[in-house]
Amino acid sequence: MSTPDETAPSVRVSGRAGSYVQEISIDQHRLTSDEPVSNGGTDAGPAPYKLLLAALGSCTSITLTMYAQRKQWPLESVNVSLRHSKIPAAECAECETKEGTIDRIEREIELIGALTPAQRERLLEIANKCPVHRTLTSEIDIRTRLTA
Repeated sequence: MSTPDETAPSVRVSGRAGSYVQEISIDQHRLTSDEPVSNGGTDAGPAPYKLLLAALGSCTSITLTMYAQRKQWPLESVNVSLRHSKIPAAECAECETKEGTIDRIEREIELIGALTPAQRERLLEIANKCPVHRTLTSEIDIRTRLTA
């Protein structure tokens, strides 16, 4: 059995100068990203922020499903709706940043199934513990370098 190459990128994105269309390879999966026409793109795929929202939404839904399965709760399905916007920092009372703008993600979760109010409240708590949510709300160290 071979071991995965830890140095190989897990996500690769390629684009050509003159176009905002990006071809994305994630293991054996292929996606396209682009900007909407209003931003100079051709709308050939979702914009990068939409992909970010999709990552958070899918992680949230998967995390809630796993938790409910483990607890054997009657969760039938999960629907997650998300929006991203930039808002004045002054509008966020609980934020450290007080000047300029900040990113706001609004996430609405619909839980389908005969869940008790206590189970629904616990699943709301668990939603904030999904790995992507934790990454987005933690300190992130992104290291960038040029390659040949």
